[in-house]
Amino acid sequence: MINRQEHPMGWSFLLYELSDAQEHLGTLLKEIIENPEYGEEELRIDLGHVFAHLNRAWYRRNVPHDFPESDWDKASAFPSDIEPLA
Repeated sequence: MINRQEHPMGWSFLLYELSDAQEHLGTLLKEIIENPEYGEEELRIDLGHVFAHLNRAWYRRNVPHDFPESDWDKASAFPSDIEPLA
């Protein structure tokens, strides 16, 4: 995994993705609590956005710099090398 000392640019991109995921999850929680009309479609979109940030964070864990635009979809997809824990 990259680290702050050796790869400061990659590290900042990794932290950005995690921070953005946290922010969007907080917004999702606020919306689902405060909006009685919040439904499955909104949850699908909002969780998809959170997952995309988490997936990119996982992808970026070994990327020392920014990745090219051509890798965006691959980086945003659910990783095949990680198993969710129950």
